[in-house]
Amino acid sequence: MIEITPTLSIDEREIVEDFVRSSGPGGQNVNKLSTAVQLRFDIRTSPSLPNEVAIRAQRLAGRKLTQDGVVVILAQRFRTQERNREDARERLVALLREAATPPPPPRKATKPSKAAKARRLESKSRRSNVKSLRGSKISMD
Repeated sequence: MIEITPTLSIDEREIVEDFVRSSGPGGQNVNKLSTAVQLRFDIRTSPSLPNEVAIRAQRLAGRKLTQDGVVVILAQRFRTQERNREDARERLVALLREAATPPPPPRKATKPSKAAKARRLESKSRRSNVKSLRGSKISMD
């Protein structure tokens, strides 16, 4: 079991990992070893995910999501298969953890109270008075 949150975890059997050849520099090993990991996780049919978490995860996945509802994560940052495997799993857990947190409730617009409006106007007129006194000359008579 892979723990996402204290109340949510997914079964490791739901994850499919394929090892493919990595692109980019790597010397002689680049053509011999399959170090990149292609992780697949079916969000739509996963029994571990609640419906609302699955919907948010599909929205968050973006281009990583296929039309069948499968998240595909390609990890090839590291030179070893094991480290790329850990990286792919960490990225999946991060995606699901973000989807598991519910969005904040929408903000309700409020109007300022009558007293707040009066305070604002009073401070504006006080400031206006201070500024108007700056320009006038005071006579010493």
